[in-house]
Amino acid sequence: MFCILAVVIIGSALMCVTTTRIMRAATFMLFVLFGVAGIYFLLDYTFLGAAQISVYAGGVTMIYVFAIQLVSKRTLQGLEERLKTSSLLRGALASVVGLVVVSLILLKTGFITMDPSNVEVPMKAIGRALVGAGKFEYVLPFEFISLFLLACIIGGLVIARKEEKQS
Repeated sequence: MFCILAVVIIGSALMCVTTTRIMRAATFMLFVLFGVAGIYFLLDYTFLGAAQISVYAGGVTMIYVFAIQLVSKRTLQGLEERLKTSSLLRGALASVVGLVVVSLILLKTGFITMDPSNVEVPMKAIGRALVGAGKFEYVLPFEFISLFLLACIIGGLVIARKEEKQS
């Protein structure tokens, strides 16, 4: 089952970044997020799987779709850009630098050499970390991100209304 989910995630992610149609990219992104939720369910992390579906697959994808629908078709028609060799090389260089940085962090923290049988974290600790307000707990960053997304939605509405008035 993991191999099937991995193929779905990798295939959908590649299609998401290579398609030229923006609604198809949003749909492929939705498949990626559902695949990640499937992996969470496969690992018996039902809370994280349900949160993945409700918050990311449901909420974030709908925000993207609404933002796409708010932008006029005239604006989207001019956005198609052909890949240039210099852009491709810069992207490849940025990817390699990111891979090196992540690898160094994983090696420095000892995450790669850990014995996974001794490191299992109970679901109650994960839940407390997600909704707690103390040190190394994530309710405040979650609230800031939700306010940021709300500001993005309001900004999108303002931009969409300005374009209608100018026409």
